[in-house]
Amino acid sequence: MKGAAYKEVLFICTGNFYRSRFAEAVFNHEARRLGLPWRAFSRGLAIHLVTSPLSPITIAALEERGIALDCTGPDRCPLTEADLRRAARRIALKEEEHRPYFARLFPAWEHRVQYWHFHDRDVAPPEVVLPRIEKRVRKLISKLTKAAKVL
Repeated sequence: MKGAAYKEVLFICTGNFYRSRFAEAVFNHEARRLGLPWRAFSRGLAIHLVTSPLSPITIAALEERGIALDCTGPDRCPLTEADLRRAARRIALKEEEHRPYFARLFPAWEHRVQYWHFHDRDVAPPEVVLPRIEKRVRKLISKLTKAAKVL
């Protein structure tokens, strides 16, 4: 679908290193496989807190699922207002963690973001969190697929 117009989903996390990048890659892998006119990108609210471009845990989880690393961006990126405007859907991976950032950094957007509830590694292990994120992303894909068939 080169040159086709895609709608975009924005996955937002703190460091844009682990959860948001995993969600982005799973989404893009499935959207490509299904030929959906949607793509995902991800951004972080505080990327200065992390120094590596992508979590080794995320890399291993994607490899384990046969998802190519090109389904996520090459590096961490900070969230901008332009990103928020560009996206048709905006999803922050953990409300308790991310809503305060929105209140401070992007107050006009705080209530225009969908908040999920997936803990970071300091609270829940990746082998618990990543399958849950994957399931939620697949549920979103299913919803978007059904909506595309209605149109």
